[in-house]
Amino acid sequence: LIPPIHLREVFRMSGSENQGAGKVKEVTGKITGDRQLEAEGKTQHAGGTVQQAAENVGDTLKGAGKAITGNEHKED
Repeated sequence: LIPPIHLREVFRMSGSENQGAGKVKEVTGKITGDRQLEAEGKTQHAGGTVQQAAENVGDTLKGAGKAITGNEHKED
């Protein structure tokens, strides 16, 4: 049904993308009775939530650094 996503690919995805992909896997696993897929989905969704929080902290720190230095140039 859904091809497995390797760890390398997970890190290329944003936190919100991992949350969404994980939820799709989780629901698909529930519907089809595939407990392994459901568990993978729950894990990926939770990881995406943590990743999203880390991204938010990073963005906040970048903003604070720009406010302190007055440097408004975007580096990424």
